[in-house]
Amino acid sequence: MLRLAIGPMLIAHGSNKVMGSGGLDGTTGWFESLGLRPAAVHARVAAATEITAGTAITLGVFDPLPAAAVVGLMATAAATDHRGKGFFIFKGGWEYTAVVAAAAVALAGLGSGRWSGRSLLGRRERSGAKMAIGAAVFGVGNAALLLATSYRPEAKS
Repeated sequence: MLRLAIGPMLIAHGSNKVMGSGGLDGTTGWFESLGLRPAAVHARVAAATEITAGTAITLGVFDPLPAAAVVGLMATAAATDHRGKGFFIFKGGWEYTAVVAAAAVALAGLGSGRWSGRSLLGRRERSGAKMAIGAAVFGVGNAALLLATSYRPEAKS
């Protein structure tokens, strides 16, 4: 059930970045305003990552990599768009990103389960505390690298 809640939600978010009211141009402008440079590249990578990770989570394949991707996306969102706005999402805070990242880490720990692409392919389940910790560390590490190399917000006057 957790896979079926998180996966399609990510697919919808990624698809909205591409096909929403502003399309990729709108997403690019939004990323530019957040300080992610080059914004056009980050808009496309974020959309593709959400769609790909969401699909893999929904199908129950390639774990724990999709979970790590989600943690990276949410850590980046928390550090850019939600930064300094407090906890609650209705005020723009980081509540949503924390819950989605925690759900992704839980998925990495739980594994795909019996009804998954991994199981149907006869692949050994990869789950447990090491997978959960690995997804969290890998995701946060990638977000930190992205922010260190690409986050250049405008100085507020």
